Amino acid sequence: MEWASQLCENRGLGSKMTDSKYFTTTKKGEIFELKAELNSDKKEKKKEAVKKVIASMTVGKDVSALFPDVVNCMQTDNLELKKLVYLYLMNYAKSQPDMAIMAVNTFVKDCEDPNPLIRALAVRTMGCIRVDKITEYLCEPLRKCLKDEDPYVRKTAAVCVAKLHDINAQLVEDQGFLDTLKDLISDSNPMVVANAVAALSEIAESHPNSNLLDLNPQTINKLLTALNECTEWGQIFILDCLANYTPRDDRESQSICERVTPRLSHANSAVVLSAVKVLMKFMEMLPKDLDYYGTLLKKLAPPLVTLLSAEPELQYVALRNINLIVQKRPEILKHEMKVFFVKYNDPIYVKLEKLDIMIRLASQANIAQVLAELKEYATEVDVDFVRKAVRAIGRCAIKVEQSAERCVSTLLDLIQTKVNYVVQEAIVVIKDIFRKYPNKYESVIATLCENLDSLDEPEARAAMIWIVGEYAERIDNADELLESFLEGFHDESTQVQLQLLTAIVKLFLKKPTETQELVQQVLSLATQDSDNPDLRDRGYIYWRLLSTDPVAAKEVVLAEKPLISEETDLIEPTLLEELICHIGTLASVYHKPPSAFVEGSRGVQHRRLPPRAGSGESAESSDVGQSGPSEAPSAVIPSQGDLLGDLLNLDLAPPTATVPSVQPSMQMGAMDLLGGGLDSLLGGDIGGSPSMGASLGAAPAAMPAALGGAPAVGGGLGDLFDLGGGVGMPTGAYIAPKTLWLPAMKAKGLEISGTFARRGGIIQMDLSLTNKAMSVMTDFAIQFNRNSFGMAPAGPLQVLTPLSPNQTIDVSLPLSTSGPVMKMEPLNNLQVAVKNNIDVFYFSCQYPISLLFVEDGKMERQVFLATWKDIPNDNEAQFQIKDIHLNSDAASNKLQGSNIFTIAKRTVEGQDMLYLSIKLTNGIWVLAEMRVQTGSPIYTLSIKCRAPEVNQFVCQCYELVLKN
Repeated sequence: MEWASQLCENRGLGSKMTDSKYFTTTKKGEIFELKAELNSDKKEKKKEAVKKVIASMTVGKDVSALFPDVVNCMQTDNLELKKLVYLYLMNYAKSQPDMAIMAVNTFVKDCEDPNPLIRALAVRTMGCIRVDKITEYLCEPLRKCLKDEDPYVRKTAAVCVAKLHDINAQLVEDQGFLDTLKDLISDSNPMVVANAVAALSEIAESHPNSNLLDLNPQTINKLLTALNECTEWGQIFILDCLANYTPRDDRESQSICERVTPRLSHANSAVVLSAVKVLMKFMEMLPKDLDYYGTLLKKLAPPLVTLLSAEPELQYVALRNINLIVQKRPEILKHEMKVFFVKYNDPIYVKLEKLDIMIRLASQANIAQVLAELKEYATEVDVDFVRKAVRAIGRCAIKVEQSAERCVSTLLDLIQTKVNYVVQEAIVVIKDIFRKYPNKYESVIATLCENLDSLDEPEARAAMIWIVGEYAERIDNADELLESFLEGFHDESTQVQLQLLTAIVKLFLKKPTETQELVQQVLSLATQDSDNPDLRDRGYIYWRLLSTDPVAAKEVVLAEKPLISEETDLIEPTLLEELICHIGTLASVYHKPPSAFVEGSRGVQHRRLPPRAGSGESAESSDVGQSGPSEAPSAVIPSQGDLLGDLLNLDLAPPTATVPSVQPSMQMGAMDLLGGGLDSLLGGDIGGSPSMGASLGAAPAAMPAALGGAPAVGGGLGDLFDLGGGVGMPTGAYIAPKTLWLPAMKAKGLEISGTFARRGGIIQMDLSLTNKAMSVMTDFAIQFNRNSFGMAPAGPLQVLTPLSPNQTIDVSLPLSTSGPVMKMEPLNNLQVAVKNNIDVFYFSCQYPISLLFVEDGKMERQVFLATWKDIPNDNEAQFQIKDIHLNSDAASNKLQGSNIFTIAKRTVEGQDMLYLSIKLTNGIWVLAEMRVQTGSPIYTLSIKCRAPEVNQFVCQCYELVLKN
């Protein structure tokens, strides 16, 4: 609606009053009349007709049929008429591109008019006509206007370049307009400089890597000179441009701050916020012991306070920005607490924001007045505000230790009011206070228990249950209180059910004789009668702990809890730095980076504050600490017996890149394969994976000469050596599709999907990492817990670029089988920890055993027969695989692609019998006989192995390969 604003702009008040008549007409047959009037010889009549056309266009009527007639009116000296025609042209040129070409000559002519207003109007309209066909005709007039003697024309032409670039970027670059625009930064007129900066910034945003705004000290000096003389919007463009510059040292930084500081007293709040943004960024480079640093902190407070005297909408924007500033530098506003006190007529959104900032500024010096104020707020009528005020009292207690007693006393006074929602909020925050100051304020528990019946909100009920469970030994009737909650267990929310389960287990561990029935009841409800997997899992964990090792249960459940932190709602530091660089924009109001809400083709650049003076950070040193993979071997996983302890104590340094070689070293015949877990299955020497070669040669030391005469084992094994293999070329190994391993909601926005594959003899974990958070993720590392087959990363997790919001990166992690070993349940379970710059996250997944099938797993026929006989019959397991529609040859080919080798094949009474062998990475051999009945979709599989635990998993692999 640019033309509508221009229409208003070009009228005085008197003309606005008289022009209203054009908007009231509802005549029919108007178009025909207007056509006649537009072609009239009388100038006044023409002007009236054009006004009527614009009025019709403004109220939404289609007057495009008059295009040629209106364009004919362009040939006039009357500035007002020309403006009106140009408005019409801007609106309808896109729908009538062929007709718009008629106007080109007039544009060219108007760009050479003696009147600078007409020259500027022509170039401005040219930029607004978004028609590809005529852009090339406009290059010459635009070139002249960029070098026009009048600054008004030059500043208008600068903006036109940005508009033209949006239509046809290549044309602008070919015509050299970008260089001309860069030259305009040195223009003598400050408004021309401001518009040139605005145009270049706009173009640079859509081409982040173009380096159009090549800022250097000389350019910065020109911009700072222009800053004092241009209009308020020009100042904003220049300040935003300055914010993208990184000074060379603290002296230059101080110099820029000194020249920007006067903008803090500007009447326009946008200029003030842009100046604050520049100062906040450049303060990072000033040493804190510098006198000027203290002076600057003092100068920043008054303009921010002044912003709070504006209307509520502006106040809200200012408060959202102040919230960020206070998190970064609370010292700026530490003496200004009173301006954030809530007024009775503030809208709720302003009240809540002020409350948040009050807590951030609360300190020992001002806590008395803050608490008095918060107590007052807790008696207000607005429920949301009262809840937040009560929570704020709890946050003050946690933040300022000296005030905790006073805060608890205030909360007890509020509980005595018996206002339901106040009581419930108070109980929730008292729970947090107990966590922060254990064994200090427990005397209030009796008062809390009096209000048990009035609690109806899940969070308050859960908090009360936690308090009863945590301090059960101090509450005489704790079992009765918890039992009262248990009556409606299935109607409670998950949050309350989980808390109730934990509280009753705590109570049982403290008073075992009195509460045995109660604990059995809750465990039964949680495990057998519940559909919630979280609740079931927790119930089973407690049940097993209590039944196997009550001492360990006590250590786990009643362990000392870490104190809660005082600022749990602070914005994550890297995101805060980025938001500080966007002060005064939507990002600072949403508290989200632009990439989270700006869609489209424009590349969004992530901005960071410059390194602090004296911090030693530099571009060169930013990568230090990401040591190369082969610098030092990582301490993989602590050798604790406690599985949970193992996983939580993972060292997430990048693992060594070298994969230890596999050394055939072990005699399998003499070992107790599964004594004391799977260590024996994987070989006692964890450093290398033992091979089976030696044992197989040793087992049948004196084989009969005529094996053919031996009795048939497993359906005629004695005949094996007379049969042809009949095995064709193998197909590729089956790779399962990726599945979700770690959902974003459990990992602060990081989502991980994955699968496993064996390629060229190397096991690989294929991962898709998706960032569903608002901030960039970096510094990824991965580690595995001890597992049944010693799987471990063979190198670091190669995420070479930062993972931006809504971005997905696919990575392939090579794995070795030389890590520490521990029998898992199930056998193929793998517990994984992934670290990034935000946190460490844990998940578990299951890998197909086929990953461990090695390429040299084809056994000699004689050895196969001897080994089959040597393995006890008790170790044989039989399975049926249904719905397989393959003949034996096709099945054999498929299996060979996954390193399941056919040793021999024979046919007995219309039934094909395949004899197959597999060798695992740790040297274990798995032998199988597979019967395929012609025309039947059911295969019968007999598996023999010295480690029978693997049988069912091997069968699953057969089924997976054959069916996919």
